[in-house]
Amino acid sequence: MIYITRKEHFNAAHKLYREDWSKEKNEELFGRCANANWHGHNYDLYVTIKGNINPDTGFVIDLKELKDIILVNVIDKLDHRNLNLDVDFMKGKMASTEVLAIEIWKQLAPHIAARGAQLHSIKLYETANNYVEYFGD
Repeated sequence: MIYITRKEHFNAAHKLYREDWSKEKNEELFGRCANANWHGHNYDLYVTIKGNINPDTGFVIDLKELKDIILVNVIDKLDHRNLNLDVDFMKGKMASTEVLAIEIWKQLAPHIAARGAQLHSIKLYETANNYVEYFGD
């Protein structure tokens, strides 16, 4: 078993806010992240896959294919978008980094599996100091 990671980057805006809570409760829990005018992050996404090396190619997966999978299914949908309003796979979900990492996993896992590899983890940096790592269900 070998692991390989691809890094991508995107910029996106969001806010943490529950419509079923008062403005005061949202601000108490989420602070500045509940700003009515949104706020943004420069995200770094690390996608790690695992599998056996194909003896014909020497690859677990062709990294050009992995790049294309990530770009088409995730980055093109997230980059310079509002996570709360513009992203189909985030509709109706809290736009926290934790939830975003899980939803990114759901977008990528089937495409990677179709190429004979397995998604191992999603690591998503929201800031230089904060990141989440998700290993699937």
